[in-house]
Amino acid sequence: MIDKLNIEEIKPSSRRYPAIIFEQEREAGDQILNIEGLKASLEGDLLFQEVNINLAKGDKVVIYSKDSRAVTAFYQIVTGNMAADQGEYQWGVTTTQAYLPLDNAHYFDNDLSLVDWLRQYAQTEEEREEVYIRGFLGKMIFSGEEALKQSNVLSGGEKVRCMLSKMMMSRSNVLLLDEPTNHLDLESITAFNNALKNFKGTVLLTTHDHAFAQTVGNRIIELTPKGIIDRYMTFDEYMTDPKIKEQREKIYA
Repeated sequence: MIDKLNIEEIKPSSRRYPAIIFEQEREAGDQILNIEGLKASLEGDLLFQEVNINLAKGDKVVIYSKDSRAVTAFYQIVTGNMAADQGEYQWGVTTTQAYLPLDNAHYFDNDLSLVDWLRQYAQTEEEREEVYIRGFLGKMIFSGEEALKQSNVLSGGEKVRCMLSKMMMSRSNVLLLDEPTNHLDLESITAFNNALKNFKGTVLLTTHDHAFAQTVGNRIIELTPKGIIDRYMTFDEYMTDPKIKEQREKIYA
């Protein structure tokens, strides 16, 4: 069969894997995030309360809840986009955060080209240069003419890839990700998964993608209306542990 193989007849794969690499401009100190007594509700429903968390350096936390509104509210609060009903949080002075929200529509409510869109988030003169910006867009498979697309005509997957370009360019040491695999194809999800496993900083992650949760997370925090469950273990261990199962049944009874 090998002798009969004609190399010229083999079509190259059309699969394109983005180059997702998260680097830190500086390593964070020991103080990452401290949360005390956080409480939030929405439209009369209590989402969570008594949230007390102290993040350690290098934690990769799966934030979990039976109510998806709870995790989104949690991210919105700790990124300063929403006020909590009670409690407070404090980021360590050496931390910088990059946030991928569940709803990114407002970032693309303009007719900028992708080059100019990403240039908005540049911090230095070097980062504002087109060659530099195109480098980050190119890693997300926006090359050549694609980098001149208008930001308000993008598909859901293209928007997420733009947001990832923005996050990579920020070189933050804490990543907050609310359902990051939404709209992404398998190649992008695989590259994203590997990038998070290799990332040396701290990650807060919520996802319906089981492989993501299991391979990235080393700590699980479940938000409930009666407090939190906080364990250093993998997602599968958390979901199958009999003591935790018993605790969850009591909370949700």
